[in-house]
This record gives sequence, C-alpha cells and structure tokens, in this order.
Amino acid sequence: MMQELRKSTKWIMILVALAFGGLMFFEWGMDITGQTAGSFGEIGRVNGTPVVYEQYMASYRNLYDQAQSMQEEAITTVQNTRIEDQAWDEVVNSILIQQELERRRIVVSDEEVLNAARFSPPPDVVANPAFMTDGEFDLMRYQQFISTAERVVLLQLEAYYRDVIPRGKLLRQVGSGIYVSDAELWTAYKDGNERASVRYVAFEPLARVSDDQIEITPREISDYYRDNLEEFSVPASASIVSVAFTKAPTSADSLAVENKALELRQEILDGADFAELAQTESSDAVSATEGGSLGVFAKGRMTVPFDSAVFAARLNRVTEPVRTSFGFHLIEVTERWGQDSAAARHILLPFERTDESEIDMLAMADSLEELGETMALADAAALIGLEADTLDLIETRPIVPGAGDVEEGGDWVFDPETSVGDVSPVFENRTSFYALELVSLDPARYLTEEEAETAIRGNIGTRKKLDVALDEARAMVAEVRQGRSLAEVAREIGLEVRDAGPFTRSEFVSGLGRHNAAVGTAFGLEIGEVSDAVRANTNAFVIERTGSEPADSVAWLDQLDSQRAQTVAMMRQQRLNQWIDALRESADIVDRREQVLNPPEDQPLSQLPPVF
Repeated sequence: MMQELRKSTKWIMILVALAFGGLMFFEWGMDITGQTAGSFGEIGRVNGTPVVYEQYMASYRNLYDQAQSMQEEAITTVQNTRIEDQAWDEVVNSILIQQELERRRIVVSDEEVLNAARFSPPPDVVANPAFMTDGEFDLMRYQQFISTAERVVLLQLEAYYRDVIPRGKLLRQVGSGIYVSDAELWTAYKDGNERASVRYVAFEPLARVSDDQIEITPREISDYYRDNLEEFSVPASASIVSVAFTKAPTSADSLAVENKALELRQEILDGADFAELAQTESSDAVSATEGGSLGVFAKGRMTVPFDSAVFAARLNRVTEPVRTSFGFHLIEVTERWGQDSAAARHILLPFERTDESEIDMLAMADSLEELGETMALADAAALIGLEADTLDLIETRPIVPGAGDVEEGGDWVFDPETSVGDVSPVFENRTSFYALELVSLDPARYLTEEEAETAIRGNIGTRKKLDVALDEARAMVAEVRQGRSLAEVAREIGLEVRDAGPFTRSEFVSGLGRHNAAVGTAFGLEIGEVSDAVRANTNAFVIERTGSEPADSVAWLDQLDSQRAQTVAMMRQQRLNQWIDALRESADIVDRREQVLNPPEDQPLSQLPPVF
C-alpha cells in the first residue's frame, strides 16, 4: 500500500498547490507562486507595500483558467479586461489581509501546523482516491503517507498550513459573535419547504381593458411629467466620423512567430539547451525564470490545444509548435502519469507584431493624425487605405465599432472647446488606435412634455387599466363571499379559473410570477379561503387556496446542524466582504498597471504574458 501511496506523491503536490487558490470558503487572492518580482517589477502599492508583477500574474492566470474552463470559445477582450481587474482586486485584498494579520499579531505555532497536517488534510487531498477506503476518506492511510512522504511534499503542506491557519484565525475574529436562533432557522426552512396549491383568476388588464374605458386628462399628463422629470433625461449625443484600426497582430505577424518557433525547435534538436532558450526567448515571465518549467499539473488544467499536446507528446522530445490563443508553444514533457497529470516545460512565443509591423502601425497612426490636421477625417483615412464610419456617440457610453470603449475620445467629443468640424488627435486604447471628427452635437437635455407624452400616456394608462381590473376583482370577491363559486362568477364575466401548485414561496409560479404579492397572498390563506383583490406587477388576481403541504419539522431537525453551519458561513462571508470593503476604503492603493504594462509610444510596447 505504501508503494501505491508514494506513487501518488506528484498528484498530492498538485492537490496541495491547487488548494492554495481556494482557502477556506472565500477567495483571499493569495500569491501561489512564492516568486519575487520579475521584469515588470512593481505595478502598484497598497499602504506602501509593493504589488509585484508575479503576484498579479499568479492571480490572473488562476482566474483566466477558471473562466476558460467554463466556455469553449476563447476569452474575449472584454472578459480579459474584467479578469485583469479581478486579479488586481484579489492581490490587493491579499496584501490588506496580510497587513491585518501582522497588525493583529496573528501567527501560527509549529504545534498547530503539526496537528493540522496530521488531522486536517487539505480539502482536495480528502477527495483524492489514493486516501479512500470503500469510498470514504481514510485518515490512517493519509497519516501513513505523510509519515514517509518526501521532504518536498512536507514543505508544501507546511507552507499551506502556515497560510491557512492564521487566515482562519482572522476569519474567526472578523466573524465572531454571529448567532442564528432556531426560530430564524425554522422560518427560513419553512419558507423554502412549505408548499401551497391555489386556483386563481387573472384579470390581465392590459388586454382586457380597452383604451376607451379610461380617460387621461392634460392635467394628469402635466402632473406626471413634473413629478417624474428624471425619467425623461436624455444624455448628450454627437454625430461623428470615426476611423479605427486594430493593434492586433496580422496574419503575416503570426506566420513570423510560427517560423521563429520552428527555428528555435531546430536549435534545440541541434543541441541547444531548452532551459537557456526559455530564459531568453519565452514571454511567460514566470516559467522562463525556471527554464520554462510549468511544474506538475493535472489533465484539463491547461487550455485544450496545450493539454492535448502534453498528453499525446513523446517524453523528453520537444513538440512541433503548438498554437493556442496566446501564441505558439514549444513543449517538452518530462514526466507523465497516465492521463492524470504531467510535468512539462515550454517556451511561449506570443502573437505580437514584428518590429517592422509595429513600425508600420505607428507610422499609420502618425500619418492619420498629420492628415487629419488639414483635411476631413474620411479623406485622410482614404489616403492611407482606411475606412471611415459615421455614427452617433452617446456621452454616457462612448462605444465605437472597431475600437470598443473610447472614453478618452468621448471626453474630446463632449469637451466644450471642441467645435463642429474638428478632427481629434489619434487616440489609443488597449486594442486599437482611433480618431474622431465631430459632425454635430446634441447637448444633454430633458424631453419636452410633448415629446414624452406618448410614454406618459402609456404609464398612466397602465395604472388606470389596472385600477379598472382591481375594481372588477373586488366585485368578484363580493359575489363569491355571498356564496357563489369562483368558477361561476368568472364564467359570467368571460374569465377562466386556473390552477397552480404545489409551489414554495421562492419558486416561479406560472401565471402568478415570483416573489410578489400574489405568491405571498397564497401562503396567507387558509384552505378554501378566497383572497381580496390582489395587485401584483401589472395584473390583478383573485386567489383561492386549495391545498397545503406544511414543512416537515422532523426533517428540519435532521438537517438543522448543517443548515446552521451554512447560514453562519454565509453571514461570515457577508461580514468578511464588508470588512474587506472597509479596509479598501481606508487604504492607500496605487494602481500603476496602465503605466507599467502599457507604456507610452516612446517606450517598447509590452503585453502581459498570457495564461495556459
């Protein structure tokens, strides 16, 4: 058995490493690499503590992998921007938490680490089949394993516990004092498990009440306009001419990258050292410092083309260039354990413009700007082979096809000093260069009462039709309470009785809706009782309860402990989020990503090393 467990050592290392990404039940955003700053160095500060590039990239890569694993298509530019911001937030939170651990002098003793390692294995280790007996985690097998494990595994475990335990202590301090009574838990359980059945009449006023049945006076329109003026605000807009061209590498650039990859592969086959080439040629700054090593990783952890190549490649033989959405990879698999995990190293050549291509791109931007100083933007674009579009730009959401969000250009368009006919300088965002010409400008304003009248009539009309329906519903209730059946009265006025249920308070109920007065009313009735007229959304109802399935108090008691634990965990999470938000509010946070990772034109342009 011990031989079998020793064979699992690499897998255990993977699990321990992965466990760093999900400590406790919340994300701390920690740096799992343990490395110091690379070529980009410091990209920000949190209360004076540097945010180093490797910290940021470790979080970014983890989030990117998670997002990519949940979809087949490549991550979009918009998604990538969101991931970058999430990674930044995680790193900032991690530093704030570490500072708070130091401020509170929260530490971990050797005895605590030892006891945790013996009796509280990481969650992913608990799920490892190597430590299971008859489908259940076997603590004795795990303890036998760590008693003879290699030193590197023990160091991994120690690092894990020295991070987890202090953070757990901090969590308990932040979340202390949370108490949930049995009465609160029973109410929550009952709300989720008690069921009702009803029959009901829906009056559907928008279809049933005609426009002829209501009257809307000029005074009502004026009063509504005055009382709801903000509904009719219109942001500033402009008609513009736009010209945009992408920074993305061309097909010729991609071919050049592939050829470079083939050349490097041949150098390796001819005897060049893989690790040395990785250090000088690979754009993956994290792995390059380790000779291209990616360590041990599980199958399915990498993007599909990379993963497929790793688990099909010959051992210790550099692959042909493998194309992913990040560039071309030269991969050498050094160890592999079936189709479960592998150890590999790689050299990444990203898709980027060649020096010549980048010079051409910058020259085009310069030419467009120079020509735009003396002629219309469309004419300038035509002279250098670009196309111009005419479109409307909204001040509150400046979007231009081909360039995306053009916030800087939007500021120029709506600047009071910009005049009709002016052509902007060439602006740059993360994906494109673009220029704009102002054709006409409509300042922010409110619709006039006349312009808003149609919308106002619709809003007032909906309310009045609902009032008519509610009056009709009240008349129905009166008839029913005099002894007539709901079905009989409904039939007389051309409506039908519908059935619904059984349903809980939280379910969407076809015909009634979700979390509204109609559903709530159903649970307030006794069986056979008919409601008053009920207004829910833009409909009117009369409801009769026909059935009841009370929540099972015995079943509630059986799950009470787990319900309490889940509820307390959720409340702790909420308190933690509030606590971290408060830390961020008072912190001195400096974000220099834009300056460091996207330098100005007179500096070499760099890209973030992508993830795998």
